[in-house]
Amino acid sequence: MAKRLISAGVATVIGILILWLDKKEIFLIAVALVSVGAVYEILVATKYIQNIAVAVISLIFVFAMPFILGYDTPREYINTRYVSFAFIIGLFVIMLFNHKKVMFAQVALVTFVSLCVPFSMTCIIFMFDTFEEHRTFALVYALLITWISDSGAFFAGTFLGKHKMSPNISPKKTWEGFAGGLATAALFGFLLGKGYELVTLWFTGSLDFRVNVLFLSVLAVPCAVFGVLGDFSASILKRECAVKDFGSIMPGHGGILDRFDSVLFVLPFVYLVFGFSDGQYFPVVPIDFVV
Repeated sequence: MAKRLISAGVATVIGILILWLDKKEIFLIAVALVSVGAVYEILVATKYIQNIAVAVISLIFVFAMPFILGYDTPREYINTRYVSFAFIIGLFVIMLFNHKKVMFAQVALVTFVSLCVPFSMTCIIFMFDTFEEHRTFALVYALLITWISDSGAFFAGTFLGKHKMSPNISPKKTWEGFAGGLATAALFGFLLGKGYELVTLWFTGSLDFRVNVLFLSVLAVPCAVFGVLGDFSASILKRECAVKDFGSIMPGHGGILDRFDSVLFVLPFVYLVFGFSDGQYFPVVPIDFVV
């Protein structure tokens, strides 16, 4: 438990520093490194890392994608399409010239994770660009609501858990823990919205916006569900690869993917909901008076 808390503390400090610096370039580097780390751990777990050509082209593509997406032409993403097409063609060329060692299943999995992981993580950059002065709140909500829900599920499952959700995939997860995670997420969504108002008022002495805390509380429930789906997806891969954790870079937590698997589905979901109809459903709404 001590290692887990220390790792969480260090990660929290790094996260706060990135948010405080509030520079797009810093966010891009962080997203790229997390994406590369997650895909590298998958390649190691599946042993596909042994094919150097496949691994190198995959990791280069994964590192580059957040920068390409982050600076590409909005709504068109021409460069993204060209680079993605070149990456896929490159993998198939490697397979054609080394088909005895590089199987189609390997190319398919590498293509899938190399596209999905950076595309999902780059939603952080999309939120950074889209939600302007309230982008920190949007990012904190998307990430913390997932991790807090996971913690709530852990404690509820530990003390109340009796009925297994899917013992063949994740033996420790229970329906009681799942319910506890949903309740924790809903409560935290409400508290986070109210806390954002209070902290802003405390530091600035005025408040020119209101937060739809009811919407945040309700939205937290599907976020928690998507978090569980992401966790289950990673658990299936770990079980098929016969590994306990994807890595050991975070003592007590495992690897990078062990910490970020649950947010891979949540980040796109939150970005799409908040940005729907040009931000019509963004929960922070300007008001015409100052408190």
